Order: sequence, then C-alpha cells, then structure tokens
Amino acid sequence: MSRLVLATRNPGKIAELRRILADAGLPVTLVGLDDFPEIGEIAETGLTFAENALIKAHAVARGSGLPAIADDSGLCVDALNGMPGVFSARWSGRHGDDAANLDLLLAQIGDVPEGRRGGHFACAAALALPSGQERVVEGALEGVIIDAPRGSGGFGYDPIFVPKGETRTTAELSPAEKDAISHRGRAFRALAPVVGELVTTA
Repeated sequence: MSRLVLATRNPGKIAELRRILADAGLPVTLVGLDDFPEIGEIAETGLTFAENALIKAHAVARGSGLPAIADDSGLCVDALNGMPGVFSARWSGRHGDDAANLDLLLAQIGDVPEGRRGGHFACAAALALPSGQERVVEGALEGVIIDAPRGSGGFGYDPIFVPKGETRTTAELSPAEKDAISHRGRAFRALAPVVGELVTTA
C-alpha cells in the first residue's frame, strides 16, 4: 500500500477523500497532518486556488517525504467580480470567522437583484510528489446567493448558497447529499485517477 498525506487536520475531509480513493479501488493509505506534527502552518500566498493548493501540497511532500494532496476552495460571486475567491475564509479580515464573512458578503450584495446573484463554489486539488512532480484538478458547484441564511448544516457560506437545480441551501442538504455534488468532492474525484497514475504505479 502506498502512503499518501492530505494537507489537513480536518478528520471529515480526510474521511471524504478516503471514501473517494476506496471507491476508485486505489491501494493507498491516506493520513493527515496529525501524523506529521513537525509540519507547521503553511502560508497560502497564492492568487488562485490552484497556486495555494500547490504551495501546500509541495510543502507537505517536502516535509513528509511522501506524496501529498492539498486543496483550496472558496466562493466566487459574479456581482463581486469573482470575489471573495481565495480570500473567502478571511473576507471580513479575521480568518475563519464564518458569521462575519457571511454578514459582510450579504451587505455587499444587498442591492443586487435576485436574477443577478449567480456564483459558484470552486476548489482546486493538487497532488505533489517528493520528486517535484505535480498535478492540479478543479471542481465547481454553480448556484445562486440568497439574501438570508437558511439551514444549520455545513459551514462558511453554505447557509446562503443554493446549488443549481436545488431549492435548498447547501446548509440544508444532508452531508451525503452535499458530498455528492460539492466542489471539493468533484475535485477529489477528478484527482483519484491522477493518484492511480502517479502514486500507485510509482
């Protein structure tokens, strides 16, 4: 079994990718950053999701000596020219303050009419090998931004995002329903064949 590191300490994200790799029939053992406490926080200094994912994947591949996967994602709002984008987690100025980020975004698009509230969640997932080889794939979930939060599931901007073809927000979907359509799930599923090509055959 090949060992592979996912650049996160989030057990839910690790479990999601484990399921996807298992569904693809890949003989890999996936671990997270808790197995490598010597790898500290990695600054996301890129201007795109792909750049940030690659920065993290290469840092973890160097630090662990193992193939590494990293992802970066966020919400891109049409009326804000694609913002908050890579700044989604710190849109209000404080990293990870979901409520403040959501409130600021709603205030910024308060005057935008219903028919012009399109947007999408985007995710880039990168695989980097200790040799320096790299590959990036992307996934997206199109939808619209509503004017008030609904639902208690998910996190971040989920309560104000209604996926295309849905009437519920991503915060009103079950975890399994969200996994099936999410931008990160789509990116991870697109990355599975790359893992098969570059990791299990290495």
